[in-house]
Amino acid sequence: MLTLMQRLLMEAKNRGVFLKVNIEQGEAIQRKTLNKLLVKAQDTKFGVKHNFKELVDSSTLLSDYRESATMGDYLNMLPWWTRARMGEENVTWPKPIVNYAVSSGTSDGSSKYIPVSDDMLKHIRRASLRQVLSIIQTDVPKDHIAKQWLMIGGSTELEYNGMYYSGDLSGITTGSVPILFQRLSKPGIHIRKEKNWTEKIEKITLEAKDWDVGMVAGVPAWIKLLMESIIDKYNLDNIHDIWPHFEAYIHGGVALTPYKKALDGLMGRPIKYFETYLASEGFIAYQTRLDNDGGMRLLMRNGIYYEFVPFDRYNFSESGELLPEAKAITLSQVNDKDEYALIISTCSGTWRYLIGDTIRFTNLDRCEIMITGRTKHFLSLCGEHLSVDNMNKAIELVANEYDVSFEEFTVCGIPHEGFFAHEWFISCDDDRLIGKENEIRDKLDMTLKVLNDDYRVERSAALTGVMVNLLPTQKFYDWMAANGRVGSQTKFPRVLKKELLESWKNFLSSSN
Repeated sequence: MLTLMQRLLMEAKNRGVFLKVNIEQGEAIQRKTLNKLLVKAQDTKFGVKHNFKELVDSSTLLSDYRESATMGDYLNMLPWWTRARMGEENVTWPKPIVNYAVSSGTSDGSSKYIPVSDDMLKHIRRASLRQVLSIIQTDVPKDHIAKQWLMIGGSTELEYNGMYYSGDLSGITTGSVPILFQRLSKPGIHIRKEKNWTEKIEKITLEAKDWDVGMVAGVPAWIKLLMESIIDKYNLDNIHDIWPHFEAYIHGGVALTPYKKALDGLMGRPIKYFETYLASEGFIAYQTRLDNDGGMRLLMRNGIYYEFVPFDRYNFSESGELLPEAKAITLSQVNDKDEYALIISTCSGTWRYLIGDTIRFTNLDRCEIMITGRTKHFLSLCGEHLSVDNMNKAIELVANEYDVSFEEFTVCGIPHEGFFAHEWFISCDDDRLIGKENEIRDKLDMTLKVLNDDYRVERSAALTGVMVNLLPTQKFYDWMAANGRVGSQTKFPRVLKKELLESWKNFLSSSN
């Protein structure tokens, strides 16, 4: 298998797959991508309504496309996608869509059904292979990567209603692992089908002793739980006692930072971490280098056309809603200072769609990005503009001061003495910190003042209070289980608002 991967790597190099692409070169590639999408969709109901045929091969294609269709979120595309789900043909994409990825809906708690075309599945499989090949190019031992790969995803036993299949994107994609790599891929088909996450963990744990895993992929919280289960079951000192060739962990779905210290503690020696940005809507980016401070390469030829909306008060409301007058820019117009909300058009019939993530460019010469948060996962009660990126960094720095791991956390905004306050709920299983909530609060508050000037200003004005609650990590998992959110692709929301906040507080009241 090592020889085969080396052959594939050489072929990819010969085709220029790994060549560096800057933003100007990237825009030229993206223009071709958009034109191909419009050619394919010009005779769909959506394409006819928005005059796609007139846009094809236009000399001003990118600006013409901006004028042709309105940007919007899931609710903007929902009427079109619902028609396709109900059996109408040729709605937003010419080929029938038989798979829909069910998104957990971390922003408002409601599930979303995202179309996943056969064309998109091909792009996802190709990007997944290229990510593995890019890892082989690093200093990770190649013979270890040629061992088995553990991919923790949703159930491949998809729901079928007579018209289409639905389930986690990971279940849709892992259900069609290329034949080339089926021998390497773990767990087996019988475990991949398992819908009950607790039983899936138990089954993987039982078979773990028979595997020689070199690479793991999955969401950090659930990978940590799995490794803890394996270590406990076989009375190991660390995960390398059972998987001595384990070298690389591909992670995504949530920031690694809060979990990294705990994950490192489960290892017998250092491993390499590689971030991936595989959303329900498509494979957007992956990390190719170990010396780039976490930046991921934006994928230009992967069935997706990107636009970028500066994440500021001119384009978004205080609640994170896209304003009617919002303006998108193209790849060549971005900089490495501002945050952007990502707008995508894809080969699944997604058009000018606000995916909900915010990103920042970390390297313009290589078109590398990092995820900074969600358009609705931030706090700005009075202008403090506290992003998830700020929260993750502050939690990491404070945890490091105590040499602990705060793996889960969430924060909400509340009224406080006629003004406003932030209330934090932080997971902590270390008895040394019991009773130190106020001390942790002060350190967290001071750190956020350093990280965010707007926060520092508002702390002397309308943001008059900060509260910290330390809770056992299990409380967070129990709430997720009580709300049907346990699984390989689910994660605890970093900001709680409205119904989710009410659910969380009711849960804490009833469980105390």
